Amino acid sequence: MTHCNPQHNLQGRDRLTRLADFLFEAGMLRKTPRSGYQFLGTGSENVAEHSFRTAVIGYVLACEAGADPARTALMCLFHDFHESRIGDFNYVNRIYNTCNQRIALEHALEGTGLEDRVLPLFDELEEAGSVEARLAQDADQIDLILNLKQELDLGNRYAGKWMEGALKRLRTEAGAALAQTVAHTDHTDWWFLGPDKSWWERKNGNHKK
Repeated sequence: MTHCNPQHNLQGRDRLTRLADFLFEAGMLRKTPRSGYQFLGTGSENVAEHSFRTAVIGYVLACEAGADPARTALMCLFHDFHESRIGDFNYVNRIYNTCNQRIALEHALEGTGLEDRVLPLFDELEEAGSVEARLAQDADQIDLILNLKQELDLGNRYAGKWMEGALKRLRTEAGAALAQTVAHTDHTDWWFLGPDKSWWERKNGNHKK
């Protein structure tokens, strides 16, 4: 049940127009920065970037855990959608600022016809009663851990301290195992070690014919 009358607040816009509104609003996540990096001192990303990889991680974790990959990925995809309206509050911000994330999401969804599909995903994630919800929460943390590992590899020693805290938040066996592997994998290995070693030697034509 939503808190606003769509006819009053949305000027009676039809469903397809509201879907267009919703998609424009989704684009705002590209312009909404994740605010914690200002304290870390290096690194940056926006909420859309975070949500995309979190959804991929959620899918992977669910496959590892024998859970529902699609449901997990969808929870991840929409988990921060409300930030298009309220922004991203970091841990310091939250000491002084409060907001109702669900109401923000309700207002974003009003009149789209998606309310009964998306809001239950948000509620399930918040309640964390299902394995998929717990995997989605772990996916959120693992995306952060991936970023922190990259910053640590690049020389920000504080990223290691942050990563220690993030590793303790994991709630599932699959999440903990993947996160530990991330923490011990160089972030460049996937591309630097991928080609045959001779490729790097041949790069400037330095190869035997």
